[in-house]
Amino acid sequence: MPLSGKALRLARLSRPGDGRYLFVPLDHSVSDGPIASAAGFTQLVRDIADGGADAIVVHKGRARQVLPAALTHCALVVHLSASTVHAPDTDAKVLVGDVEDAVRVGADAVSVHVNIGSDTEATQLADLGTVAAACERWGMPLMAMIYPRGPRVDDPTRPELLAHVVGIAMDLGVDIVKTVLASPSERMAEVVASSPLPVVVAGGGGADQSLFDFATSALAAGCRGLAVGRRVFTSPDPRQAVRELSAIVHGRQVPPGPAASLEVAGAL
Repeated sequence: MPLSGKALRLARLSRPGDGRYLFVPLDHSVSDGPIASAAGFTQLVRDIADGGADAIVVHKGRARQVLPAALTHCALVVHLSASTVHAPDTDAKVLVGDVEDAVRVGADAVSVHVNIGSDTEATQLADLGTVAAACERWGMPLMAMIYPRGPRVDDPTRPELLAHVVGIAMDLGVDIVKTVLASPSERMAEVVASSPLPVVVAGGGGADQSLFDFATSALAAGCRGLAVGRRVFTSPDPRQAVRELSAIVHGRQVPPGPAASLEVAGAL
């Protein structure tokens, strides 16, 4: 198969080249507010990259503040959707950037958020289709952060519903799909089996399950990776948290490091 821009960029999203992914989303600064000081954010990115993350996820403006040296071995995903906790409808996501913006800042991929079951589902699906078409033109990989979320969703962890959600991502031209872990977690295997796309699960902020248990359950069910943001950047030691998560995702021995184990980090 001849090389293409999309194939090359997809390869950069998995550092060891094993087709598994550890993404660390840092786009919460738009939705929730600052996650670190300016200097602290720079150090956070360094720690995440040095810990072994495959990619960080940020908005286009924040991407311009990331030091290039920090991303020598860590890919950059530019998130194109946004909403804030202050909105009348927090499930309504709007596009705040485009693929050309991501190309200009050197992104390896873009991501779009879609809430299936929300009041603005139709608009969000249309936006996903528009971005998917632009990604084909530019050879840019697309990750859909697609969740069952809204007034018509009673249980967002139901396997049948999650299978529908990841199928939508496939049908609309996505390359990697991020969603939530099914409950019980072993039934996530049914969701994975329904999707030709790599399925990555969101780490969330739940304190009912340690980060270690969450990560191992997801990988045991056949998921191709994790997207853990809040439970990394609120950890006492983000670098070590990422190091341990990377070892789970990529099947490597955990290098020695100080303090914060995933059992502790998962309680945050």
